[in-house]
Parts: sequence; structure tokens; C-alpha cells
Amino acid sequence: MINQPIFFERNRVGRVYTGGKLFGDFLGDEPVDGYLPEEWVASAVVANNKVMRSPREGVSQILGSDMFFDELLEKYHDECLGKDGVFRILVKYLDSAIRLPAQAHPDKAFSREYFNSDYGKTESWLILATRPGARIYFGFKDGVTEESFRKAIEDSETDQDAMERLMEYVEPKVGDVYFVPAKTVHAIGAGCLILEVQEPTDFTIQPERWCGEYKLSDKEMYIGLTKDQAVSCFNFEKAPDTKLIPEVVSEKDGVKLEKLIYEKHTDCFVINRITVNGGKHTLCVKDSYGVYIVTEGNGKIVGDGYEKDIRKGDYFFMPLCLMGKFAVTGNVEIAECY
Repeated sequence: MINQPIFFERNRVGRVYTGGKLFGDFLGDEPVDGYLPEEWVASAVVANNKVMRSPREGVSQILGSDMFFDELLEKYHDECLGKDGVFRILVKYLDSAIRLPAQAHPDKAFSREYFNSDYGKTESWLILATRPGARIYFGFKDGVTEESFRKAIEDSETDQDAMERLMEYVEPKVGDVYFVPAKTVHAIGAGCLILEVQEPTDFTIQPERWCGEYKLSDKEMYIGLTKDQAVSCFNFEKAPDTKLIPEVVSEKDGVKLEKLIYEKHTDCFVINRITVNGGKHTLCVKDSYGVYIVTEGNGKIVGDGYEKDIRKGDYFFMPLCLMGKFAVTGNVEIAECY
């Protein structure tokens, strides 16, 4: 099973918000909005949902097998991750048809104190497609204080725009890259298909009463915290510039390599963009596994008697033990996450 790139069964995850229409062009699904607006990619994380469609909702299943990804990582730990390795990322596609509630995620220190977890939820977004009027919200406007934030929490009971008025927003374009540090208020607006790379948790504090037409309970808003504890997870200082400029590392022989997120921004994960235009790129990350997502085009994975077609929307996991043994050819764009 670990002698070649590992592909997965489809893994749509339920949420209380609607979306998923943009998966039609990207994943070949029926282009309609519904309550399965996320696809979790090479996931070893169980979703934190009020109503679970299955006890393991969120965890990826190996293609053509009864084995789940977390079981694979345990059974073949050293081959997949290295002797002391840990699987430390969660990758998702998500497409929302509505503005999601204003929210923030814990950093590692907050998670250790309140959730007994070594991981927070620092995250990043790569914009894959948009609908007309697409927005993303990031950071509080100048002058927003904890007091005005608390008032907006109360006002959100009857005023669904109360929280939105406190946040800055941008109109994203396809290919844009955004970095979202833990404790920063943000909300994905209607109309964005996003590739999200994050720490491996589902901790979302969203102290806004409504998610579209769905009324959130206190437990869904505060995920077991008191209101004071939840509010303490929000940073009221001016947010840093969220949009990042990709850095070209190399461009030759029909292959372009760009760094999107790396140690300059966070120690949680790395994202590269690989564009193959008639060339050949060997998949090789030093001392790490990799999660690969095809974001544009068509190509092949080749190596030592192995050949597999790949197209936009496909994704796969490359164990550490296979790094350097397989390559990608064709005309294809791939996000590399590790």
C-alpha cells in the first residue's frame, strides 16, 4: 500500500452552512449548493460536528480499501512520517454560498490550556475559484474594542450584520494567497472556493448567533468555553497584511516552483505551487511527507513502472519513504503541502 502515491475516496464533510456548487467544475460533482460544502483532503482529523453522519466523519479513507488514513499512519508510521514524525496538517477544499460567522481559532498555548491539544488552528487560503461578489473578511476595523465586540455578540441575536460591520474585507481573485494567524477574527464570505491548509484541529470559536438561516447554540458558538474564555481568543490589535506574494524559487525546463507559505510566515506548515508546462518535476520534500492537490490542468505521476493520470481536483499523499521516487509530467499545476 505504501509503495506508490496514496489516493483517497471522496470525503465530503457536513456543515451547518450551505455551499459546494463550485465543486462542480473542480471535482466533477453536481454543481449545486447543499450541506456538504467541504472536502477534507488526506485527513486524519474527526470533524467537530453537532450531528455526525458517521463516527469518523472527516477522516479520509484509502481508495479501494477499508483502511482509514489515521490507521495507515499508525500501521506504517516510520515509512509515512519518519521515525519521530507527526502528521501536523489538515487540508480542505471549501465553498460557501453564504458569509460564515465571524470567528477565530486558538493558538497552541490556548489549545493546550482549554482543549488539551498541542495544536491550534493557524490556517491559510489559496483561492481556486469565485462567484460574483466574492468576499473574505479579515481583521477588525480600526477602533473596534473588546467592548464593541461583546456588544456585537449580543446584537447578533436580532441583527445578522452586526458582526460583519466590525470586520475589514477584501475581494479575492483566483490565485490569491492569504495567511490567517491564530486569534485573528475572520470570515469566509459567500462565493469563494478555497484550498485551506491548517493545523490538524477543528477548533472554531464563532460568537455570532446566526450562520445564514441556522441559529447557533451557545455550545456551537463557544465550543465548551465560557463567553469570557471565548472572547479572550480574539486579538483586537490591527491585523497584519493577510495577502501574500508568491516567491518564485526556480523556473526552467518547463517547471516553475513558487513558495506560497513557508517559515517566514509560520512554523506550522509549508505550501509550494508547482507548475509543470511540458517538463518533469520530481516530487521530493526533504525530511517530510507531502500532501499534493492538483489545482489546474492534466498530467501524469510516473516512476519505476508506475503511471497514473491526474487532473484538476485530484489529490494524494506521498509518504516520506517515497520522496524522490516519483515525478509529475504534463501541463498541470499542483499545490504541495507539508
